[in-house]
Amino acid sequence: MRRRRLLVWLALTLTAPPLDAQQSPTVRRARQAYDQLDFPNAISLARRALAERLSRDDRIQVYEVLGYSYGALDSARQAVEAFRQLVFLAPDREPDVERVSPRITSLYASALGQVLVVRKVSVDSATFIAGEGQVLIRYQVSRAARATTRVVGQGVEVVVDSQLVTGPAVATWNGLTRTGEPAPAGTYQVLVTAVEGRNEFTGPTEIRVERGSVDTLPHLTGLPGYTFQPETESPPRNWRPLGLAVLYTGLVAGAAFALENTSLDLGERREVGSVSFLALVTGLVMSVKKPDPRPVPANIQYNRLLREQIIERNVQIAAENRRRRQQVTLTITPAPASSAR
Repeated sequence: MRRRRLLVWLALTLTAPPLDAQQSPTVRRARQAYDQLDFPNAISLARRALAERLSRDDRIQVYEVLGYSYGALDSARQAVEAFRQLVFLAPDREPDVERVSPRITSLYASALGQVLVVRKVSVDSATFIAGEGQVLIRYQVSRAARATTRVVGQGVEVVVDSQLVTGPAVATWNGLTRTGEPAPAGTYQVLVTAVEGRNEFTGPTEIRVERGSVDTLPHLTGLPGYTFQPETESPPRNWRPLGLAVLYTGLVAGAAFALENTSLDLGERREVGSVSFLALVTGLVMSVKKPDPRPVPANIQYNRLLREQIIERNVQIAAENRRRRQQVTLTITPAPASSAR
């Protein structure tokens, strides 16, 4: 019997028309009487409306008018009883503290504490890898009770949390089904059921689940903070050949000058000058010529170690990418209000 009442309540909740769509003239007159501060007439019209076939919206309006009117007339017991019925019909509907008196707010709070309801069920938006992240499910329970949170839809029904709760609470879902698979894309109902003795109440809300792939990691060509070093270097120019050529030329020139008055003839002197000139040119060419690059053993060893680190890291990235290709990203968002109704 309790399960049947629960299913009927859920059907009314999810198919009810908007609260602004009043269908009963009696309810409309009762609301007008209350707005005109004619509380006795508002109560009379509201009680008369209860004998009619009313929509859920009209019943909410009736019990709200009764609770506010009885509260204005200091009829606390009748106000609390009307608010109890209002809480059952619309757990999230409560007096606007800026528009009603503190007394009415207090009577509503008293009624709320006498019944077991689940209120303000909401789901945060979240994007995460299924099984590695989670989405937060927030709700309130009016009295101490065991609250069980379920996600139902797309062939899935999984209990994601069960805890003793008084007041606000939070449950989490990692996006996995009972078999450990990522939830299929689609619309789901989140049902929070509170149980206290023989009393039971379920608060619903709807969410949408979208699936996506997990981004893979790019392979590395280098490591942050490390750069390859040149494995060869060009030594500085060596001016020693030119210096030796100048030295030898000077020695030859000095010797030739010393022997200038000797028996050396003109041809021999020219030969000495030519040899000296060729020596200078050869020394200059050898000094100006760019030296051949030479290896740098320390840089070669450093680059070898760096390449080994990059290869090892890329092997790890390849394994991580294989794992990521098997994962699923879930994006969970609350369903629009029109869809949840």
